[in-house]
Amino acid sequence: MNIQWFPGHMTKTKRKLVEQLCWVDAVLEVADARIPVSSRNPLLQDLIGDKPRIVLLNKADLADESETNRWRHDLAREGIVLAVSATTGLGMKKIVPQVELLLAKKMKGLTDKGVRPRPFRVMVIGIPNIGKSSLINRMTAAARAKTGDKPGVTRDNQWIRVHDRVDLLDTPGMLWPKFDDPEAGRRLAATGAVRDEVYDLEELARWLLDWLKSEYPSEVGRYGVAEEPQEVTLETLGRRRGCLIGNGAVDCYKSAQMVLKDFRAGKIGRISLDRF
Repeated sequence: MNIQWFPGHMTKTKRKLVEQLCWVDAVLEVADARIPVSSRNPLLQDLIGDKPRIVLLNKADLADESETNRWRHDLAREGIVLAVSATTGLGMKKIVPQVELLLAKKMKGLTDKGVRPRPFRVMVIGIPNIGKSSLINRMTAAARAKTGDKPGVTRDNQWIRVHDRVDLLDTPGMLWPKFDDPEAGRRLAATGAVRDEVYDLEELARWLLDWLKSEYPSEVGRYGVAEEPQEVTLETLGRRRGCLIGNGAVDCYKSAQMVLKDFRAGKIGRISLDRF
């Protein structure tokens, strides 16, 4: 299924990013550690070009640690890659030192030319609902950036001082015009990067459960309370959790909502949908 998803505000976001990239020193590209490839917008890769960057694999506390380590090693060919979590604080203290290391040569060059020292200007980019604002809030230890559980909360660019040497520019999330790869689209939807209204939630949850049975059978078995993994379905889970309608039948839509919510919260286990 090809999903078209490119609201007008994303066109505006793209235009502003092009304008602002020329006067920032570096980029923090935020991706989801559970889908470190599927959550990286190819349009952003083209826009960033050779601009110095650090890739932050956020929500690493929800991802399969062994998979995250493999992806970090693979993505390191592009530069610095950190596994972080805005929720638990994992890896967060490494970000500013790595920014300083990345830009030390540039700033020395400016200082040698007699340019007055100033904070590094760093743009934070990524797709919607990837956790950019939550990362900034964690770095500032104050809720200066808007956060929310719906994709596309941040609409306007805003600068936030997170360190005496680093200013961050928080930007709205931007998806690409369409998902040509159905699997990538499903992974994005499963993690919540795409509005639930765009997908058939029952179909999405059934796909997710089938995929998990194949790739993470033990986690699915535990989630299904010691059932055989193949017996864990929307129907069996819905009946056990009381997702029923008047005639005693399972409300599969409500069951699908429950499964997706549990997956996104890490209640099924530490899962990586992009497998190395």
